[in-house]
Amino acid sequence: MHLVVIRRDIYERHPFVATSLYKALGAAKSLAMAKMRSGVSLRYMLPWLGSEIEEIDAVFAGDAFPYGVGPNRATLEALVRYLHDQKLIAKPMKIDDLFAPIPVHS
Repeated sequence: MHLVVIRRDIYERHPFVATSLYKALGAAKSLAMAKMRSGVSLRYMLPWLGSEIEEIDAVFAGDAFPYGVGPNRATLEALVRYLHDQKLIAKPMKIDDLFAPIPVHS
């Protein structure tokens, strides 16, 4: 849905920024999901929120917006393929070359 970009010069000077940002966004997402699922009161003005959450869990295994290259690899590969097919890029790129490496246990 969204992509966060770090300028190359910043990443090259401070490579920890990628991991720190990834962890911070993951923590924020977890907090938001926990608050949305709280049974104390509705977090959002959607009277059928409980049913919607159940459907999200069923359809998307509880995560409609997965973070990271791994869970999004097929979509990213399709995007690169479409960009090349439509002549928007000269040649296909390797997905791993487009993103800063994030340790597996982040």
